[in-house]
Amino acid sequence: MFKQLMKGNSWWAFLTSFAIWMFLYGGLLWYWYDLPIWESATDSAIHVILLGAAGIIISHNVAYYRPADGTMKFGYVAIVSFSLSVLWVCLSRWLLVSAFPDNARYINWLNNAIPIHAFVGWMLIAGIGFRSQMWYDVEEQQESRDRKEATEKIVREAELFKLRQQLQPHFLFNSLNSINALIMLRPKEARQMVLKLSDFLRGSLKREDDQWITLAEELNYLQLYLDIEKVRFGHRLTTNIASYEETENMLLPPMLLQPVVENAIKFGLYDTTGDITISIKTWSQDNMLHIAVQNPFDNELQQPNKGTGFGLSSIQRRLYLLFARQDLLETSAVENIFTTTIKVPQSHDKSSIN
Repeated sequence: MFKQLMKGNSWWAFLTSFAIWMFLYGGLLWYWYDLPIWESATDSAIHVILLGAAGIIISHNVAYYRPADGTMKFGYVAIVSFSLSVLWVCLSRWLLVSAFPDNARYINWLNNAIPIHAFVGWMLIAGIGFRSQMWYDVEEQQESRDRKEATEKIVREAELFKLRQQLQPHFLFNSLNSINALIMLRPKEARQMVLKLSDFLRGSLKREDDQWITLAEELNYLQLYLDIEKVRFGHRLTTNIASYEETENMLLPPMLLQPVVENAIKFGLYDTTGDITISIKTWSQDNMLHIAVQNPFDNELQQPNKGTGFGLSSIQRRLYLLFARQDLLETSAVENIFTTTIKVPQSHDKSSIN
């Protein structure tokens, strides 16, 4: 509460409430006990001002010290508030007796009112103390949650960064192996592949700090990768991209599709001799971007349902870290067609995730 009082309008609310209390208490003394206005005003001012000071003291005290045990917390506030109420009564009496030393009638009334003052003061000070204690406990718990969330966010971002960095060497090693295979047999195509790989990596560096990009940008970036693979596989590899205009500005994490397409090429072209077509289709449904990548596979040579490899497992992990959902990546194999479907929610606050 002490910290609350120092924030914005809370301080003025505190002063206003005590000013009203001072006015009402002085008016009751004047009306009910027939005390002169001067005595009523002085009594009210001293009692209320000192009581407010006691409330600030106990609030300030529990802000810096609160026993860990729940029972001890309330016992501590009860003892401190009782001590402050005794101090409040004694100090108020001493000041009022000093102010009206010759007024025997008022002093007699003041002495008779000590038990009531002590009880009411204790209840009010204890109430302020308990309320402050609960407020600080809630504030402390909130700060603890904020620290935990900040730590988890740092860990999550570090893991996401690590996954993104792992994708580049993974693809780079595969591309270098392909270039090595082409150098002796098709040197011209090997040079083309080196140039395209250079453009691909240059684009990767430009997008290193991007957390979210549009689908149109991701597809343009994916085309660089497909150009590299088409140099390697020639006429054997054909791609068919069907993207609705309504999805072009939808957002997704960068480098999300390249590992999926790489996985499709692996299952579709490795250990086969025929031509294949990789199909990529995007659509919007339920405020969510859907991306489906399909490729044929040879059921006798491959087992696509057993393991997804580093590429798809990294995608699934990235999606989970970003959205805390395990259902955003699905794979299926039907009639020698392997389908990978990615769903990217669009209704979340991207700024809070980044």
